[in-house]
Amino acid sequence: MRISRHWLTGLLLVALGLACAGGAARLDGPVPGAQNAADTLALTLPTREGSLKFAVLGDFGNGTRAQTQLARMMARLRTRFPFELVLTVGDNLYGTDNERNIRARFEVPYKALLDGGVKFYASLGNHDTPEFQRHYELFNMGGDLYYTFKAPKQDVRFFALQSEYMTIEQIGWLERELTNAGEAWKIPYFHHPLYSSGDRHGSNLPLRRILEPVFLKHGVKAVFAGHDHVYERTTPQQGIVHFVVGSGGQLRRGNIDEGSGITARAFDTDLAFLAVEIDGDELFFDAISRTGAVVDSGVITRTPRP
Repeated sequence: MRISRHWLTGLLLVALGLACAGGAARLDGPVPGAQNAADTLALTLPTREGSLKFAVLGDFGNGTRAQTQLARMMARLRTRFPFELVLTVGDNLYGTDNERNIRARFEVPYKALLDGGVKFYASLGNHDTPEFQRHYELFNMGGDLYYTFKAPKQDVRFFALQSEYMTIEQIGWLERELTNAGEAWKIPYFHHPLYSSGDRHGSNLPLRRILEPVFLKHGVKAVFAGHDHVYERTTPQQGIVHFVVGSGGQLRRGNIDEGSGITARAFDTDLAFLAVEIDGDELFFDAISRTGAVVDSGVITRTPRP
């Protein structure tokens, strides 16, 4: 019997799909010991009065049980670390962008946070539909593809960028907004990472050539991105620490390229989000997994520019 090359290719794809589905099923299983994890979290965050407390989450809206489990961990964390807002670094909703989907894959999993007054400030990824999500009230985008806002506490301003379509107009807007921003901390966040050790995508070099000179010019010290479905913190690249937080719902196990030479800490065996606290010239962070493990922590100190 003659077997065509196309038939073999199809069979291989099916096998790979089944393998991935099996991994997803294991990830969606019970999380041993997670029920009271918020009470035993080995947090390094100082949780100071008057500090700015927020979370970073990316690549999350797939509606799986694992996503819901991570969302519950975020809610449990908030009983000890009362963060006020969440920055999303894109791919906020997988599948069709409509009211039914966004309710099932966003409003229901994060209901405890939304009911507690936590505000989500979204940036858009390549799986997001701009015309739907930028007008979605709970993403607080105000109808804009990119926008900036001042944090409710501390001397911090955030810049949500649209990295899927980095237009000349957006670069001009960013340059003007950074120039006019008087805040000590200027923090951009967006989907495609300038630096990443993820094997699937990795560093976006064209975007780096455009954005990095602007960030350096204006004293940016920390950048948040997603796209690669892992957690990673880079060593400082020209003085800037880059975080990849693409493990909020999707996960690519074993996807970190350990030979990239830019990784300070990486985690690609479970879902994770990032908890951040800014107080004065210090930015503290804890990366927290679905089981409540603190998989990375540290502090970035901002040296005031002359």
